[in-house]
Amino acid sequence: MSPEVLSTPVVDMAKAPDRSQSRARAARRRRIGITVARLLLLVAVLGLWEVLSRTKAIDPFNFSMPSKIWDQIWTWVTHGTAIGSLGEQIWYTLYEALLGWVFGVIAGVVAGIVLGRITFLADVLGPYIKVLNSIPRIVLAPIFVIWFGLGPASKVASAVVLVFFPVFFNAFQGAREVDRNLVANARILGASDRRVTLQVVIPSATSWIFTSLHVSFGFALIGAIVGEYIGATKGVGLLIAQSQGTFNTAGVYAAMVILAVVALAAEGLLTFAERRIFRWKPAGSES
Repeated sequence: MSPEVLSTPVVDMAKAPDRSQSRARAARRRRIGITVARLLLLVAVLGLWEVLSRTKAIDPFNFSMPSKIWDQIWTWVTHGTAIGSLGEQIWYTLYEALLGWVFGVIAGVVAGIVLGRITFLADVLGPYIKVLNSIPRIVLAPIFVIWFGLGPASKVASAVVLVFFPVFFNAFQGAREVDRNLVANARILGASDRRVTLQVVIPSATSWIFTSLHVSFGFALIGAIVGEYIGATKGVGLLIAQSQGTFNTAGVYAAMVILAVVALAAEGLLTFAERRIFRWKPAGSES
């Protein structure tokens, strides 16, 4: 064998680390570029909004302006709100949303897996689930307030019904999309229905379920906020209702900003948990 042939793999192995480092640097540069572009876009939108409001190109009473919104948030942080400290209102809403999210996720996953595995039940209950899903679930919030009162129970119920259906449909589809060869092999090895469900179906449907979790927490927040807006003793939704009642546009926007920060923080935690659980998955495009 010629020396040229023997030396070729050595050259490729020497270049491999360089290519890997180049890809890592390119990915890092792309992440930095995306972050900078996002910040510039945010600054541009807020700056344009501020200028248009100050020059009266848009009505500052109806649209407010970023500086007034920040002043309102700072006032709430330093002096509290009319119904208590800002932290208490955020925690109250977050507590209701988290509780409704957990209950909705558990119910959706269990129902989705069970109906995905038992065709007879899916055929019997399918039409009823479609009818319930077609009902605008936000309109149930006043009913829950009548049933459960102004306390957190009515807001948790609103969050549950909003969370249940997206989680249910993803879990159902994930259970139906399980590789039939895996199920057949597990049965050949003597696995019972319970073991097939726990060790084959649920792990296979996990990625489907996690996809719905990102959306469903936002729905849980919406359920809690709508419930508080209709009737509550505390919470961010009540802050929005009070700000609207006093024509405090900056207060409405300030509460929306606070909710957006909470939702983004929750999304970050879910993304982190998903990456830790699904380390085996190939890396996709950076977001």
